[in-house]
Amino acid sequence: MTTTYVDVDVRPILRAGGEPFEQIMEAVNVLKPGEGLRLFATFKPTPLLHVLGSKGFTHVSKELDGGEWEVVFSPSGTPPTNEASVGTAAHNDTLWPEPIKNLDNRELDPPEPMVKILATAETMQPGEVLAALLRREPLFLFPELAKRGHSWRGGFEADGKTYKVLVRIGIPKGSAA
Repeated sequence: MTTTYVDVDVRPILRAGGEPFEQIMEAVNVLKPGEGLRLFATFKPTPLLHVLGSKGFTHVSKELDGGEWEVVFSPSGTPPTNEASVGTAAHNDTLWPEPIKNLDNRELDPPEPMVKILATAETMQPGEVLAALLRREPLFLFPELAKRGHSWRGGFEADGKTYKVLVRIGIPKGSAA
């Protein structure tokens, strides 16, 4: 069976400062069996690779001229997983403490939720946990948390519309432990 591909070019959205995740997921959700997605972006969408991998897609990435990227997502033939997206702490099964701060960012437009989460995390001590509610999976937040040494866990709530992320504050990079 030959895979056919639906092209999605999010470069104009990204250049305008927009967040294309919703458009990408809408395109993925209407793919028919045997269809894949060819994505064009202004950067390599690393977090998206994991998201679509959990939905049963493999990918091949190719850098284009000017630092832009083409990523071809093909159905892998393996069933998608329903696992929540997880960060660096997923490999550590120890219990996390209860969150000491809770944010409801569902009414904010990107990039405000990420800015608010990162600003709040800066006020917290290592080991403390922050909980945040969002309208979508915060793909661009995860690399920022990793850069700052934080761990995270997250997934969609039972309503399917609310994404809850837990952030455990880490020791800032470059600090003495």
